[in-house]
Amino acid sequence: MNMSDNKLFNPEFLQHGYIQIYTGNGKGKTTASLGLAMRALGRGWKVLIVMFTKGGNNYGELKSFAALSPDLKDKVKIVQAGLDRIVYSGNISNDDKQQIQMGWDIAKKAIQNDEYKLIILDEANIALDLNLISLDDMLKVLKNKPENVEIVLTGRNAKQEIIEIADLVSEIKPVKHYWDKGIQARKGIEF
Repeated sequence: MNMSDNKLFNPEFLQHGYIQIYTGNGKGKTTASLGLAMRALGRGWKVLIVMFTKGGNNYGELKSFAALSPDLKDKVKIVQAGLDRIVYSGNISNDDKQQIQMGWDIAKKAIQNDEYKLIILDEANIALDLNLISLDDMLKVLKNKPENVEIVLTGRNAKQEIIEIADLVSEIKPVKHYWDKGIQARKGIEF
């Protein structure tokens, strides 16, 4: 077999950007995407992270990214598109809608303008599930993304239509969790 026939060694496939989804009820979806962001930064990629439904400054990852060396910090942009509270179907406010729409507008523009090599849409699946981002709009943007842009969507309840166009889907399932014993979210582990 000629190595250039193999997709693993073909430069065309190495430069192509794919759509990834990390979904499911288990812990680790955001963590996995942020690990990918660190890997991409280490390779000199420009990275955009839009954190839907997450506001406030009590996230350890925000502190870590802020402390990056100047050359890495210049390659990453983080946008928080949410209020400092948990959003669910019964408490959605106009402020939630405005924050999430602002984040989606930034992400959409960045995708369409080919500004970043990796774009992480953290908790986008939740925003879609709560109808805070239009599914049709998301599908249109993803289907028309530039060839070389890698896009990652995280969050529970990934829409089947998004799963169908994705290239990689990981469903994280809980097997056992210390929350079942009443242990609260811990600094440095959950946030």
